[in-house]
Amino acid sequence: MRIGFGFDTHALETGHEFRLGGITVQHTKGATGHSDADALIHAIIDALLGAAGLRDIGNQFPDTDISLKGIDSQVLLSKTIDLIREKGFTISNIDTTIVLQQPRISKLIPEMILALTKTMNIETGQLSIKAKTSENLGFIGREEGISAYAVVLLETG
Repeated sequence: MRIGFGFDTHALETGHEFRLGGITVQHTKGATGHSDADALIHAIIDALLGAAGLRDIGNQFPDTDISLKGIDSQVLLSKTIDLIREKGFTISNIDTTIVLQQPRISKLIPEMILALTKTMNIETGQLSIKAKTSENLGFIGREEGISAYAVVLLETG
């Protein structure tokens, strides 16, 4: 068994689409970044890569690669799944937390779980997504950004 931890954060700005957990979230702001800036998927990718000993998302999918500009993070997640499976790993479970002041996203979690488990070809019970606010503290509380955390357990065989 191998455990991996992942973290990601992105700024939120007006005029950007808000992709989170593989779905589009309706909001006045969206996350900014080189790809579609899906913080939850990026945290999951980092956790998966770390557990498999494959470094991190920036190493596998660098933001200097023009071909990745604006890419759907589910494509990166699918490629990551291929990488960990090539090393002989399967996913036991993934536990995640999204920290976001607004919008409230708890009602969107089932849709995110369906989108992500389909991409990773795992059962819905293998993925947990939790949503928290920062109680109006810091950059998240000021609605300037989003953070996401992920822990994954991989098994061999």
